[in-house]
Amino acid sequence: MINKFNTNMNNTYTIREFQEIDLIFVNQLIYRVIDKCYSDVYSPIEIQFFKEFHSTEKIMQRSKDGTILVVEKDGCIIATGTIVRNVVLGVFVHPKFQYQGYGKSLMFEIERIAIKNGYKEVNLGVSLPAKKFYEDLGYEIVEKCEGNLGNEQYLNFWKAKKILTKRNQ
Repeated sequence: MINKFNTNMNNTYTIREFQEIDLIFVNQLIYRVIDKCYSDVYSPIEIQFFKEFHSTEKIMQRSKDGTILVVEKDGCIIATGTIVRNVVLGVFVHPKFQYQGYGKSLMFEIERIAIKNGYKEVNLGVSLPAKKFYEDLGYEIVEKCEGNLGNEQYLNFWKAKKILTKRNQ
């Protein structure tokens, strides 16, 4: 699947499926976003948890279990998102390209994949920096969670869901 988008004359980008050759670039992109966007709200132990959750090994396993998409602009991967069954396991947009619609386009593609695979609902865990993004896309926060990381460290996040309709296609 390759979808080409043109939001204006200077803003052409492609959303395509992840390939194994993308692994290092996707991992570096995710780590860059975590370092830049999470460091103001999460502790170093929490940052490490997120990096381990998105390690190269886990990225490869998710590519086998589900679908990973990448957004490519001018030959560079600027965003990525993963869905396994009906669970979104991360959407990351390079800090330089945030607030320009790439994440929103990526989520619409992820929702289309879920619908195509017969799911009526998408679920995800929401980090503190991403809460407004997902709420703006119509995701309903259903539960506040606290994950135990050990040594009296807890990770705060939310569980969210969105009911998918034909309008999401």
